[in-house]
Amino acid sequence: MLIHPWDAARDDTEWQQWLGTHDFGQLAVNGLPGEPPYVQPLHFAYDAERGEVVTHLARPNPLWPALEADPDVLLSVVDDYVYVPGPWQAPPDTPPEHGTPTSFYAAVQLRCRAHVVDDPAEKAALLNRQVGHFQPAGGSARVAVGEVPYGRMLPGIRGLRLEVVDVRAKFKYAGRKPEVWERVAAGLTARGGPRDTAAREHLLRRRGA
Repeated sequence: MLIHPWDAARDDTEWQQWLGTHDFGQLAVNGLPGEPPYVQPLHFAYDAERGEVVTHLARPNPLWPALEADPDVLLSVVDDYVYVPGPWQAPPDTPPEHGTPTSFYAAVQLRCRAHVVDDPAEKAALLNRQVGHFQPAGGSARVAVGEVPYGRMLPGIRGLRLEVVDVRAKFKYAGRKPEVWERVAAGLTARGGPRDTAAREHLLRRRGA
């Protein structure tokens, strides 16, 4: 992922806060010899204090042999993306039709060392952490070995702890073109499409950074 200086995260807090509310991504695992990489969509919980991600997958998932052969993986998260029409990007005193269309998006890539969790008690603890992230108000029974309703399901899954070893974060929102910010913000407001509000918030927030 190319990251220009004007698109880079201002600091760790920026991407960590964003990742705390964007918890669905794609886990990329190097393929076995002669095979393409595995890319697995999944929900996850990021723990900034521990510097790790926790998640789980079904035991029959075909990526396990590849992950065990090479535990260096990449978790990619992309969201708040929008298409920006060319006229919105036209510099002042330039014909609107000369503007260059582009994409805005936020992206965080976590390079991780994967640790497979098969111990039943450790899996239960991992699942409780993950459910606690998505359901802070509760509402579901806790996972416990040998106890209903989830104890019997533990053998069917394997847990994953992803130890974060490197982070690349990008917030591409016209960082190099302050002359078009107002026009783009107005365009996003008027269009009101999916993710336009989030993109506008990024644009205005980073303008004031």
